[in-house]
Amino acid sequence: MLTLKNVKKSYTTGDFTQVALDGVSLNFRENEFVAILGPSGSGKTTCLNVIGGLDKYDSGDLIINGKSTKEFSDSEWDSYRNNSVGFIFQSYNLIGHLDIVSNVEMGMTLSGISSKIKRQKALEALERVGLKNHIHKKPNQLSGGQMQRVAIARALANDPEIILADEPTGALDTKTSVQIMELIKEISKEKLVIMVTHNPELAEDYADRIVEFRDGNIVSDSNPLKSETKKEEYSLKKTSMSFFTALKLSAMNIKTKKGRTFLTALASSIGIIGIAVILSLSNGFDKKIAETQEDTLSEYPITISRQAQEISKEAIESRREEMKKKLSGSSEKVDSDEVYLYDSSEDMITHTNNISDDYIEYIKNIDPEIVDSIGYTRIASMNLLRKVGDEIKPITFSADDKSNSNSSQHSQMSSGLASYPSSIKGDSASFIEKNYDLLEGEYPKSETDLVLIVDSDNRVDVNAMKNLGIDTTDIESIKFKDLVGMEFKLISNNDYYEKTQFNTYMPSSDYEKMYNSNDTVTLTLSGIVRIKDDVGMSLINEGIAYSDDLTELVIERAKESDIVKAQKDADYNVITRESVDEETKNNLVAHFGGDATPYAIMLYPTSFEEKDQVISYLDDYNEDKSSEDKIVYTDLSKTISDMTGGIMDGITIVLVAFAATSLVVSLIMVGIITYISVLERTKEIGILRALGARKKDITRVFNAETFIIGASSGILGISIAWLLTIPINNILYKMTDLESIAKLNPVHAVALLLINLTLTMIGGWIPSKMAARKNPVEALRSE
Repeated sequence: MLTLKNVKKSYTTGDFTQVALDGVSLNFRENEFVAILGPSGSGKTTCLNVIGGLDKYDSGDLIINGKSTKEFSDSEWDSYRNNSVGFIFQSYNLIGHLDIVSNVEMGMTLSGISSKIKRQKALEALERVGLKNHIHKKPNQLSGGQMQRVAIARALANDPEIILADEPTGALDTKTSVQIMELIKEISKEKLVIMVTHNPELAEDYADRIVEFRDGNIVSDSNPLKSETKKEEYSLKKTSMSFFTALKLSAMNIKTKKGRTFLTALASSIGIIGIAVILSLSNGFDKKIAETQEDTLSEYPITISRQAQEISKEAIESRREEMKKKLSGSSEKVDSDEVYLYDSSEDMITHTNNISDDYIEYIKNIDPEIVDSIGYTRIASMNLLRKVGDEIKPITFSADDKSNSNSSQHSQMSSGLASYPSSIKGDSASFIEKNYDLLEGEYPKSETDLVLIVDSDNRVDVNAMKNLGIDTTDIESIKFKDLVGMEFKLISNNDYYEKTQFNTYMPSSDYEKMYNSNDTVTLTLSGIVRIKDDVGMSLINEGIAYSDDLTELVIERAKESDIVKAQKDADYNVITRESVDEETKNNLVAHFGGDATPYAIMLYPTSFEEKDQVISYLDDYNEDKSSEDKIVYTDLSKTISDMTGGIMDGITIVLVAFAATSLVVSLIMVGIITYISVLERTKEIGILRALGARKKDITRVFNAETFIIGASSGILGISIAWLLTIPINNILYKMTDLESIAKLNPVHAVALLLINLTLTMIGGWIPSKMAARKNPVEALRSE
């Protein structure tokens, strides 16, 4: 099955060349125990290494089952060692940080055998050599004979065709040597066993065939095989080591050096700590700036009204000229005793926006990441009643000082006067929660929940309370608890208005009937709120406030009511019977709840930076449209400067760049540590190569080690940086009264972890490549 054909091998050191094999030719049988004898330097070990594929011959050929190895690639040699050869070394060559069952499994791991089958075969091999009860021990917990038995089990586990034994009893006592030789003799009954030894007695007692070497040549062969191996189909299964296996190997090795690994990770994490702390502070200050900007934007939304006005170009130019004259001192005042008249409206350009259903839908489809809330001002009225004691009264949420005697006026209110915008993300209460502190009760949770807004001194207009049906005579204040939970009835148009014989409609005076109708909706005052200290002036006046969703509910209930239908068909006011033009008629329909088209739309960007995206979105709608069809908006927050954000970004970049220099130091240090690990694990490299590991597998092992160090240092750095934010925030609070400034963004943490990992892998790449290039024979000789 195996043939050496005129194989030559020499080693050159400087000007000296040592011939190790000088044209050796040998044929081996499938099942035999061959002992190779000879003094030191005779070439016997070199011959064994050539047969095992650990060392490459210079010329000649090694033929395996009739297949020449002259053109074998590195990967084919690796596969050959893994599939066809099992090594038994004099010094055992076990991997110290793995238990014995993992040592036995290693060759099968490289073959890609499943975990279940691999474990089963390893246990069978260990049972065969009498070590099944020691599977969880480490090599240093075994005797020399036991370690050699583990080596034999490892050689047998992957079921190779050839067993190569290099002085298998050289480090054992006589009794143990006999046991090991008996075991090897038994193995030779089913496999080709080639043993190198100095002991002729051992060879005589156990070997079927003795081949003697001297000066790189064969001087005798006790049982030669003349015929060459017949050519057969010979295929090799490629070996591979998964990154997980490499990670496990490296993790087991690192566990034996916990202290050094921790110190390395700690030193490598210094750069990450510095950058993470800087980014935490920058992130915190950016958030404070963003909060201030959002507060400003809550006061000045981007507004789209039906009637938009802007100063004409001529008026702007005229004012510029007037300013120039004042600055130059050439401005002259008119000397006259007459008042001159002019029309100021001529300086303004009025544009009518067609806020269509398509445009409303376009607004609703805006990215919720750039717009926090959308407010709609509509002129639909509400029909409201409240039961005070035993009396039911028409009420209004308005603070106007009017008599309750005119119920048709007092029970109607434009919903745009005190409504607050709804979140585009579906949380109707988010605007109130964001801008107002809760003093009593709960924040609104549904469209029928109302809030009472008080000013900074907890004041509210007395008329607002009167119009809620509260007797304010001789009282200066009202307890919060007496107001929270107050209920109001929203009456439908059909219940509230009665049709007269003149085809007109009048408000009904039967409040009891309206109040008890099944078509009413109960509104509840859920809480009392006050604007937050860090929020500027609110657009919502003090008094009762409700969401835009309630206005939509009113319109949804009213649009098919009798009074709306009648007003749509009539060319007069269905209450007063006065003639009206088309615009007034449309306003009346909207007033009764028959038109959902808003009078104005307010967009509240999530931040000052996102405001530009909102404007861009609005401008996209106007693209390719005529001037009449364009929708003009008003941006009152245009004057807010974003310089602070730019300055903060600049400072952050400079500080991060400064701190990043320590990452370069970490990279170099990791490279040094990995190189030291390569030196320490040189023998392990040789063992893995003997078992069939490829060069890329060796690289993977050390890349896995640097991966563990990089991940550990990154996690350690992020954790320390996060802990440092606690004392940093305490110090900053004492110095500036600013709370929780240092906040580590999870995105920054993950990014820093990945950057550190990448740099660590780069730092360990060169030593890993050096490890892969090590000669397996020389690696096995190292201690």
